[in-house]
Amino acid sequence: MNKINIYFNRWFSVAFHYMNLIRNNEDGIPVQIFATHPDIRHMSLQGADVAGTEPELEGIEYVQFCVDFCRRNEIDIFIPRLHMLDIALHVSMFDAIGTKVLVCRDLDLLETIMDKGKFYENVRQTGIMTIPDYHVVSTAEQFRAAYEELVAEGHQVCFKPTETEGGLGFRIINNSRSPLQELFGHVTSQISFEEAYRTLASVDSFPNLMVMELLDGYEYSIDCLADAKGALLAAVPRRKAGGRLRLMEHIPELEEIASRVAETYRIPFNFNIQMKYSGGVPKLLEINPRMSGGLHISCLSGINFPYLAVKSALGGEVQPAGFAGNVLASHVEQPLIMRINGESVITDSP
Repeated sequence: MNKINIYFNRWFSVAFHYMNLIRNNEDGIPVQIFATHPDIRHMSLQGADVAGTEPELEGIEYVQFCVDFCRRNEIDIFIPRLHMLDIALHVSMFDAIGTKVLVCRDLDLLETIMDKGKFYENVRQTGIMTIPDYHVVSTAEQFRAAYEELVAEGHQVCFKPTETEGGLGFRIINNSRSPLQELFGHVTSQISFEEAYRTLASVDSFPNLMVMELLDGYEYSIDCLADAKGALLAAVPRRKAGGRLRLMEHIPELEEIASRVAETYRIPFNFNIQMKYSGGVPKLLEINPRMSGGLHISCLSGINFPYLAVKSALGGEVQPAGFAGNVLASHVEQPLIMRINGESVITDSP
Protein backbone atom coordinates (compact mmCIF):
# COMPACT_ATOMS: atom_id res chain seq x y z
CA MET A 1 0.00 0.00 0.00
CA ASN A 2 1.36 3.44 -0.94
CA LYS A 3 2.01 5.83 1.87
CA ILE A 4 -0.38 8.71 2.34
CA ASN A 5 1.45 12.02 2.39
CA ILE A 6 0.13 14.43 5.02
CA TYR A 7 1.26 18.04 5.49
CA PHE A 8 0.98 20.31 8.54
CA ASN A 9 1.95 23.95 8.07
CA ARG A 10 2.81 26.12 11.06
CA TRP A 11 1.09 24.53 14.06
CA PHE A 12 1.33 24.58 17.84
CA SER A 13 3.74 22.22 19.59
CA VAL A 14 0.90 19.76 20.29
CA ALA A 15 0.83 18.90 16.57
CA PHE A 16 3.62 16.49 17.58
CA HIS A 17 0.90 14.37 19.20
CA TYR A 18 -1.53 14.72 16.28
CA MET A 19 1.14 13.45 13.90
CA ASN A 20 1.85 10.40 16.04
CA LEU A 21 -1.85 9.66 16.45
CA ILE A 22 -2.23 9.65 12.67
CA ARG A 23 0.92 7.58 12.22
CA ASN A 24 -0.19 4.98 14.77
CA ASN A 25 -3.67 4.63 13.30
CA GLU A 26 -5.88 1.63 14.03
CA ASP A 27 -6.17 0.64 10.35
CA GLY A 28 -2.42 0.26 9.88
CA ILE A 29 -2.47 2.76 6.99
CA PRO A 30 1.12 3.85 6.23
CA VAL A 31 1.63 7.61 6.26
CA GLN A 32 4.49 10.01 5.63
CA ILE A 33 4.16 13.26 7.52
CA PHE A 34 5.56 16.57 6.28
CA ALA A 35 5.64 19.74 8.35
CA THR A 36 6.95 23.29 8.05
CA HIS A 37 7.57 26.07 10.55
CA PRO A 38 9.73 29.22 10.52
CA ASP A 39 11.80 27.64 13.32
CA ILE A 40 13.32 24.36 12.11
CA ARG A 41 13.82 23.35 15.77
CA HIS A 42 10.18 23.88 16.72
CA MET A 43 8.69 21.04 18.74
CA SER A 44 5.87 20.39 16.29
CA LEU A 45 8.39 19.30 13.66
CA GLN A 46 9.65 16.48 15.87
CA GLY A 47 6.63 14.41 14.88
CA ALA A 48 7.28 14.79 11.15
CA ASP A 49 9.15 12.45 8.82
CA VAL A 50 10.13 15.39 6.63
CA ALA A 51 10.54 18.86 8.15
CA GLY A 52 11.24 22.19 6.51
CA THR A 53 11.22 25.91 7.15
CA GLU A 54 8.49 28.16 5.87
CA PRO A 55 8.74 31.85 5.01
CA GLU A 56 7.02 34.67 6.89
CA LEU A 57 4.43 35.47 4.23
CA GLU A 58 0.75 36.43 4.24
CA GLY A 59 -2.22 36.31 1.89
CA ILE A 60 -1.91 34.79 -1.55
CA GLU A 61 1.88 34.64 -1.33
CA TYR A 62 1.65 32.31 1.66
CA VAL A 63 -1.04 30.22 -0.01
CA GLN A 64 1.16 29.89 -3.09
CA PHE A 65 4.02 28.65 -0.88
CA CYS A 66 1.72 25.94 0.53
CA VAL A 67 0.45 24.98 -2.91
CA ASP A 68 4.01 24.67 -4.23
CA PHE A 69 5.01 22.59 -1.19
CA CYS A 70 2.04 20.26 -1.70
CA ARG A 71 2.77 19.91 -5.41
CA ARG A 72 6.49 19.16 -4.94
CA ASN A 73 5.85 16.58 -2.23
CA GLU A 74 2.70 15.01 -3.72
CA ILE A 75 0.69 15.80 -0.59
CA ASP A 76 -2.59 13.91 -0.27
CA ILE A 77 -3.94 15.69 2.84
CA PHE A 78 -3.12 19.22 4.02
CA ILE A 79 -4.03 20.09 7.65
CA PRO A 80 -3.63 23.87 7.98
CA ARG A 81 -3.65 26.14 11.01
CA LEU A 82 -1.77 29.34 10.10
CA HIS A 83 -3.67 31.58 7.64
CA MET A 84 -6.57 29.14 7.54
CA LEU A 85 -8.97 31.72 6.10
CA ASP A 86 -6.62 32.59 3.22
CA ILE A 87 -6.15 28.90 2.48
CA ALA A 88 -9.91 28.29 2.51
CA LEU A 89 -10.40 31.26 0.19
CA HIS A 90 -8.06 29.69 -2.37
CA VAL A 91 -8.83 26.03 -1.70
CA SER A 92 -9.49 25.46 -5.43
CA MET A 93 -5.73 25.83 -6.00
CA PHE A 94 -5.21 22.71 -3.87
CA ASP A 95 -8.10 20.91 -5.56
CA ALA A 96 -6.34 21.49 -8.88
CA ILE A 97 -3.24 19.56 -7.77
CA GLY A 98 -5.16 16.74 -6.05
CA THR A 99 -4.51 17.79 -2.44
CA LYS A 100 -7.44 17.53 -0.03
CA VAL A 101 -7.51 20.29 2.59
CA LEU A 102 -9.00 19.73 6.05
CA VAL A 103 -10.69 23.11 6.24
CA CYS A 104 -14.21 24.51 6.37
CA ARG A 105 -15.11 25.63 2.85
CA ASP A 106 -17.99 27.86 3.94
CA LEU A 107 -16.07 31.14 3.79
CA ASP A 108 -18.83 33.27 5.32
CA LEU A 109 -19.12 30.86 8.25
CA LEU A 110 -15.35 30.60 8.72
CA GLU A 111 -14.97 34.38 8.71
CA THR A 112 -17.82 34.73 11.21
CA ILE A 113 -16.45 32.07 13.57
CA MET A 114 -13.07 33.79 13.66
CA ASP A 115 -14.67 37.05 14.85
CA LYS A 116 -16.20 36.36 18.26
CA GLY A 117 -18.48 39.39 18.13
CA LYS A 118 -19.99 38.41 14.79
CA PHE A 119 -20.30 34.79 15.86
CA TYR A 120 -22.05 35.61 19.13
CA GLU A 121 -24.63 37.62 17.20
CA ASN A 122 -25.08 34.73 14.79
CA VAL A 123 -25.59 32.29 17.67
CA ARG A 124 -28.05 34.66 19.30
CA GLN A 125 -30.14 34.57 16.13
CA THR A 126 -30.10 30.76 15.91
CA GLY A 127 -30.90 30.23 19.59
CA ILE A 128 -29.00 26.91 19.64
CA MET A 129 -27.12 27.73 22.86
CA THR A 130 -26.78 30.43 25.50
CA ILE A 131 -24.24 33.22 25.11
CA PRO A 132 -22.87 35.48 27.87
CA ASP A 133 -23.98 39.09 28.23
CA TYR A 134 -21.52 41.12 26.18
CA HIS A 135 -20.76 44.30 24.23
CA VAL A 136 -18.32 44.87 21.38
CA VAL A 137 -16.39 48.14 21.75
CA SER A 138 -13.65 50.02 19.92
CA THR A 139 -13.31 53.27 21.93
CA ALA A 140 -12.58 54.01 25.57
CA GLU A 141 -15.99 55.60 26.12
CA GLN A 142 -17.75 52.56 24.66
CA PHE A 143 -15.61 50.44 26.99
CA ARG A 144 -16.72 52.49 30.00
CA ALA A 145 -20.39 52.29 29.04
CA ALA A 146 -20.22 48.52 28.49
CA TYR A 147 -18.43 47.99 31.79
CA GLU A 148 -20.91 50.08 33.75
CA GLU A 149 -23.90 48.34 32.17
CA LEU A 150 -22.57 44.85 32.94
CA VAL A 151 -21.73 45.82 36.53
CA ALA A 152 -25.23 47.25 36.95
CA GLU A 153 -26.57 43.83 35.88
CA GLY A 154 -24.59 42.21 38.69
CA HIS A 155 -21.73 40.79 36.64
CA GLN A 156 -18.03 40.67 37.26
CA VAL A 157 -16.49 41.80 33.98
CA CYS A 158 -13.76 40.55 31.66
CA PHE A 159 -12.68 41.45 28.15
CA LYS A 160 -10.72 40.05 25.23
CA PRO A 161 -10.12 40.84 21.54
CA THR A 162 -12.81 39.59 19.17
CA GLU A 163 -10.13 38.09 16.93
CA THR A 164 -7.55 36.08 18.87
CA GLU A 165 -6.48 32.53 19.73
CA GLY A 166 -6.43 30.91 23.14
CA GLY A 167 -6.12 33.32 26.06
CA LEU A 168 -4.27 36.07 24.23
CA GLY A 169 -5.52 39.49 25.35
CA PHE A 170 -7.91 38.09 27.99
CA ARG A 171 -8.21 40.25 31.13
CA ILE A 172 -10.40 40.18 34.24
CA ILE A 173 -11.40 43.53 35.75
CA ASN A 174 -10.66 43.51 39.47
CA ASN A 175 -10.70 46.85 41.29
CA SER A 176 -9.59 45.38 44.63
CA ARG A 177 -6.24 44.04 43.48
CA SER A 178 -2.95 45.24 44.96
CA PRO A 179 -0.39 46.23 42.31
CA LEU A 180 2.39 46.09 44.93
CA GLN A 181 1.52 42.52 45.92
CA GLU A 182 1.34 41.53 42.27
CA LEU A 183 4.77 43.05 41.65
CA PHE A 184 6.22 40.46 44.04
CA GLY A 185 3.93 37.62 42.95
CA HIS A 186 2.85 35.77 39.86
CA VAL A 187 1.91 37.61 36.70
CA THR A 188 -1.89 37.66 36.49
CA SER A 189 -4.56 38.39 33.91
CA GLN A 190 -6.26 40.87 36.26
CA ILE A 191 -6.43 44.61 35.74
CA SER A 192 -8.41 47.44 37.33
CA PHE A 193 -11.03 49.31 35.34
CA GLU A 194 -9.08 52.56 35.66
CA GLU A 195 -5.87 50.96 34.34
CA ALA A 196 -7.69 49.43 31.40
CA TYR A 197 -9.62 52.64 30.64
CA ARG A 198 -6.49 54.80 30.86
CA THR A 199 -4.64 52.54 28.43
CA LEU A 200 -7.53 52.37 25.97
CA ALA A 201 -8.11 56.13 26.17
CA SER A 202 -4.53 56.74 24.97
CA VAL A 203 -5.75 56.14 21.39
CA ASP A 204 -8.81 57.34 19.48
CA SER A 205 -9.90 53.79 18.69
CA PHE A 206 -8.57 50.24 18.94
CA PRO A 207 -9.33 46.80 17.45
CA ASN A 208 -12.68 45.44 18.63
CA LEU A 209 -12.81 44.20 22.20
CA MET A 210 -15.54 42.00 23.60
CA VAL A 211 -16.50 43.22 27.09
CA MET A 212 -18.50 40.47 28.76
CA GLU A 213 -19.69 38.84 31.96
CA LEU A 214 -17.11 36.69 33.72
CA LEU A 215 -18.37 33.12 33.95
CA ASP A 216 -17.51 31.38 37.22
CA GLY A 217 -18.24 27.68 36.68
CA TYR A 218 -16.46 24.75 35.06
CA GLU A 219 -15.06 25.38 31.58
CA TYR A 220 -15.51 22.56 29.07
CA SER A 221 -13.75 22.03 25.79
CA ILE A 222 -15.90 19.81 23.56
CA ASP A 223 -13.76 18.11 20.92
CA CYS A 224 -15.87 17.18 17.92
CA LEU A 225 -15.40 15.02 14.83
CA ALA A 226 -17.55 15.37 11.72
CA ASP A 227 -17.44 13.89 8.26
CA ALA A 228 -16.64 15.89 5.13
CA LYS A 229 -20.27 17.10 4.97
CA GLY A 230 -20.36 18.19 8.60
CA ALA A 231 -22.38 15.30 10.06
CA LEU A 232 -21.33 14.79 13.69
CA LEU A 233 -19.51 11.51 14.39
CA ALA A 234 -18.13 12.07 17.90
CA ALA A 235 -18.08 14.61 20.73
CA VAL A 236 -16.03 14.42 23.93
CA PRO A 237 -16.50 17.07 26.66
CA ARG A 238 -13.26 17.68 28.57
CA ARG A 239 -12.47 19.89 31.57
CA LYS A 240 -9.68 20.64 33.98
CA ALA A 241 -9.98 18.60 37.18
CA GLY A 242 -7.28 20.20 39.34
CA GLY A 243 -3.58 20.60 38.64
CA ARG A 244 -2.64 18.60 35.57
CA LEU A 245 -5.71 16.40 35.72
CA ARG A 246 -8.17 16.41 32.83
CA LEU A 247 -11.56 14.71 32.92
CA MET A 248 -13.43 13.52 29.83
CA GLU A 249 -17.02 12.96 30.89
CA HIS A 250 -20.48 12.41 29.46
CA ILE A 251 -22.50 15.61 29.90
CA PRO A 252 -25.78 15.13 27.99
CA GLU A 253 -26.55 18.84 27.62
CA LEU A 254 -23.06 19.52 26.22
CA GLU A 255 -23.29 16.57 23.83
CA GLU A 256 -26.67 17.92 22.69
CA ILE A 257 -25.10 21.35 22.10
CA ALA A 258 -22.44 19.67 19.94
CA SER A 259 -25.21 18.02 17.92
CA ARG A 260 -27.02 21.33 17.41
CA VAL A 261 -23.81 23.11 16.39
CA ALA A 262 -23.07 20.38 13.83
CA GLU A 263 -26.61 20.45 12.45
CA THR A 264 -26.61 24.26 12.21
CA TYR A 265 -23.12 25.00 10.88
CA ARG A 266 -21.95 21.74 9.24
CA ILE A 267 -18.30 22.30 10.17
CA PRO A 268 -16.31 19.40 8.64
CA PHE A 269 -13.61 17.21 10.19
CA ASN A 270 -12.27 18.42 13.56
CA PHE A 271 -13.68 21.35 15.51
CA ASN A 272 -13.88 22.42 19.13
CA ILE A 273 -16.58 24.14 21.18
CA GLN A 274 -15.60 25.95 24.37
CA MET A 275 -18.35 26.40 26.95
CA LYS A 276 -18.31 27.66 30.52
CA TYR A 277 -20.98 27.29 33.18
CA SER A 278 -22.57 30.13 35.12
CA GLY A 279 -25.46 29.56 37.48
CA GLY A 280 -25.77 26.01 36.21
CA VAL A 281 -26.12 27.15 32.59
CA PRO A 282 -23.43 26.38 29.97
CA LYS A 283 -22.60 29.48 27.93
CA LEU A 284 -20.55 29.75 24.75
CA LEU A 285 -16.98 31.05 24.86
CA GLU A 286 -15.91 30.27 21.29
CA ILE A 287 -15.70 27.69 18.53
CA ASN A 288 -12.42 26.73 16.88
CA PRO A 289 -12.86 25.26 13.36
CA ARG A 290 -9.76 23.08 13.80
CA MET A 291 -8.14 20.61 16.19
CA SER A 292 -7.91 22.04 19.71
CA GLY A 293 -4.75 22.37 21.73
CA GLY A 294 -5.89 19.58 24.07
CA LEU A 295 -7.26 17.19 21.46
CA HIS A 296 -4.56 14.60 22.15
CA ILE A 297 -5.93 14.33 25.70
CA SER A 298 -9.45 13.71 24.39
CA CYS A 299 -8.04 10.92 22.23
CA LEU A 300 -7.44 8.99 25.45
CA SER A 301 -11.19 8.38 25.34
CA GLY A 302 -10.39 5.85 22.61
CA ILE A 303 -11.37 8.07 19.67
CA ASN A 304 -8.50 8.91 17.31
CA PHE A 305 -9.81 12.31 16.22
CA PRO A 306 -6.94 13.36 13.90
CA TYR A 307 -6.74 10.06 12.02
CA LEU A 308 -10.50 9.66 11.63
CA ALA A 309 -10.68 13.14 10.09
CA VAL A 310 -7.98 12.14 7.60
CA LYS A 311 -9.78 8.88 6.86
CA SER A 312 -13.02 10.74 6.23
CA ALA A 313 -11.31 13.25 3.93
CA LEU A 314 -9.89 10.37 1.89
CA GLY A 315 -13.39 8.96 1.41
CA GLY A 316 -13.15 6.18 3.98
CA GLU A 317 -16.20 5.14 5.95
CA VAL A 318 -16.11 6.44 9.51
CA GLN A 319 -18.82 5.28 11.88
CA PRO A 320 -20.16 7.41 14.75
CA ALA A 321 -17.93 6.87 17.76
CA GLY A 322 -18.54 7.17 21.48
CA PHE A 323 -16.57 6.56 24.64
CA ALA A 324 -17.70 4.00 27.19
CA GLY A 325 -17.20 5.94 30.42
CA ASN A 326 -15.57 8.92 32.02
CA VAL A 327 -11.78 9.11 31.67
CA LEU A 328 -9.44 10.90 34.09
CA ALA A 329 -6.09 11.72 32.46
CA SER A 330 -2.92 13.70 32.96
CA HIS A 331 0.50 14.18 31.34
CA VAL A 332 4.20 14.24 32.17
CA GLU A 333 7.12 15.77 30.31
CA GLN A 334 9.04 13.45 28.00
CA PRO A 335 12.64 14.38 27.17
CA LEU A 336 13.53 14.04 23.48
CA ILE A 337 16.70 14.37 21.45
CA MET A 338 15.86 16.97 18.80
CA ARG A 339 15.99 15.64 15.25
CA ILE A 340 15.41 17.08 11.81
CA ASN A 341 14.32 14.60 9.15
CA GLY A 342 15.64 11.74 11.25
CA GLU A 343 19.01 13.34 12.05
CA SER A 344 20.04 14.68 15.46
CA VAL A 345 20.25 18.45 15.68
CA ILE A 346 23.73 19.53 16.76
CA THR A 347 24.39 23.26 16.80
CA ASP A 348 26.52 25.78 18.64
CA SER A 349 23.96 28.52 18.20
CA PRO A 350 21.64 29.37 21.12
